Amino acid sequence: MLKVNEYFAGKVKSIGFDSSSFGLTSVGVMEEGEYTFSTAQPEEMTVITGALKVLLPGAPDWQVFTPGEKFFVPGHSEFNLQVADVTAYLCRYLSK
Repeated sequence: MLKVNEYFAGKVKSIGFDSSSFGLTSVGVMEEGEYTFSTAQPEEMTVITGALKVLLPGAPDWQVFTPGEKFFVPGHSEFNLQVADVTAYLCRYLSK
């Protein structure tokens, strides 16, 4: 079953699904902008195209992630993103 999600007035869209090999997963696209996301459970984010400038919880500095690179976000936290060009991503929702 696919679940379509839309955030930030349609500037971020994703399709969520439950994969037998990856578990709960979503793939999406972000338009240019700045975003703050909250997590319920830990997440593994992989950049597919474009780049994400990320400020992770507790981190003093922003980090840039490019295609093929991933970062982890703890559960029950917030993280900030800056997107300079349209970027696609894969998000895996990890066990608590």
